[in-house]
Amino acid sequence: MLDRIWTQRLPEAGRLARRAARSALKGAGRTSGKGEIGLVFGDDALLRRLNRTYRGIDKPTNVLSFAGEPRTPSGEAGSLGEVILARQTLVGEARAQRKPVADHLTHLVVHGVLHLLGYDHETDAEAERMERLETAILARLGIADPYAAPPRRRMTRRR
Repeated sequence: MLDRIWTQRLPEAGRLARRAARSALKGAGRTSGKGEIGLVFGDDALLRRLNRTYRGIDKPTNVLSFAGEPRTPSGEAGSLGEVILARQTLVGEARAQRKPVADHLTHLVVHGVLHLLGYDHETDAEAERMERLETAILARLGIADPYAAPPRRRMTRRR
């Protein structure tokens, strides 16, 4: 689902998200089997409502993942789940971190898909494992390590 504002601000959002989801599946070793992933391009209001309802946190977040049913009752491939993005938070974070919105969108989709595959970051060990995999997947897509410290600016003297 892609709303009008997403298509105005980032026309390639759908294409980027599908590429990121496929890369996350491949990077996590998910090369066989089928299953759908829903990609929802929402806004802060939607993510705030979902975050409040399902996590008890009354504020928007950049991405949420909701696991689906990987198999139907007949044993066929079902849905891995949904990855839901908040436009305003995503764009604001990208600007604050001085990175392209497209790169941040790609990172958040990779992150969300990895959650659907069972990766998490509740402990330091889990976080390190997930971040290493995200970084490797993003590197294959030509995107810089999102967890690396930003380069420091040199101070210049005024004369």
